[in-house]
Amino acid sequence: MFPRENHSNGYEQVGGMGHTHSHIHRERVRRGARRSRGSSSSHSLRVLEQSQPHHHRPPCTDFDLAYFHSYAHLGIHQEMIKDRVRTETYREAIMQHQSFIAGKVVVDVGCGTGILSIFCAQAGAKRVYAIDASDIALQANEVVKANNLSDVVVVLHGRVEDVEIDEEVDVIISEWMGYMLLYESMLGSVINARDRWLKPGGLILPSSATLYMAPVTHTDRYNDSVDFWRNVYGINMSAMVPLAKQCAFEEPSVETITGENVLTWPHVVKYIDSYSVTINELESVTTKFKFNSMMRAPLHGFAFWFDVEFNGNAIASTNYNSTTSFIDNHQMNGSQRKKRTNPNEALVLSTAPEDPPTHWQQTLIYFYDPIELEQDQLIEGLVTLSQSRENARFMNIHLEYTSGGRSHVKESVMR
Repeated sequence: MFPRENHSNGYEQVGGMGHTHSHIHRERVRRGARRSRGSSSSHSLRVLEQSQPHHHRPPCTDFDLAYFHSYAHLGIHQEMIKDRVRTETYREAIMQHQSFIAGKVVVDVGCGTGILSIFCAQAGAKRVYAIDASDIALQANEVVKANNLSDVVVVLHGRVEDVEIDEEVDVIISEWMGYMLLYESMLGSVINARDRWLKPGGLILPSSATLYMAPVTHTDRYNDSVDFWRNVYGINMSAMVPLAKQCAFEEPSVETITGENVLTWPHVVKYIDSYSVTINELESVTTKFKFNSMMRAPLHGFAFWFDVEFNGNAIASTNYNSTTSFIDNHQMNGSQRKKRTNPNEALVLSTAPEDPPTHWQQTLIYFYDPIELEQDQLIEGLVTLSQSRENARFMNIHLEYTSGGRSHVKESVMR
């Protein structure tokens, strides 16, 4: 347990936190992985060789170790920090909620390089616990010292599930969102921090998140990946088409599309209230959808994106452990969203196709063969997103869809 009377920077290293490599996570880094998640000795570092927590602690698997190791790579953090939409929105959220932060105790879950922790310190936080299981925590500690904030920011190297803080906290901040919002399952660590440390009436940033989906058309992408093989320098290579479809569309694709690719208003797949969401409800998410195409076009698949809101006013009417959610009626699970009725009611970080691009881009599930749609044609079905039994940080995607009297099923895994 980190002693209350000594708040010099420190990190907690629990047995088993080593360096494990995985071809899956090397592939993730190659694809531009995002999400950070720390031993030289120094007078400003406190090493806690063992902790004896009095809470349920989930095991740290080899997949977890590989995940943490992947976030020791500086390039991932550089990509995230250079995402101005992401970083500046978080900084603005912190400054907008300065009255909640000044003089208060903050936890930064998955602090990475420590930039959000430093923003909170600049906003007047009394103390910030910056937690990260990746070795990037060592560099974060040096950044804190270089900015003369060692008396405010305490860097803890370890999993949120393992480290100990001996006081309740007023604020939890985290940039936990993965591709397709739920990929990587980092939200579970935020929930763990909330349930262990957050005071009643405390603030969580972001306060909510919403995952959307919509049918899309993307002829250029299909032509580039598939139709290219039908005539290659005058040679008929159509025999390559089945393999080309499998290689291009078997797995989810993280890429940038525009609003022109989207055929309908989006459907809410999952709304998450940071104050009441549970770990169990994230294990599997299912929603039924129904769309009517706004135009005549080939349907190539479905796109997924998300937004998060930073709304400190919400805690005035709900406690973090309340079963009552402050869901606006336009964000209910399973509904379609057009536009916010009041864009000024909360600060929003959006990854929607019509908004400025972010490093999250959008996640697309492509069909192997497009469906020709007429205007107003119905597309209906269901989608289930579930944590992989192989590795809870992976996401299984089960998609059933019907249009034009034909039914289809698409299964894929986001690794």
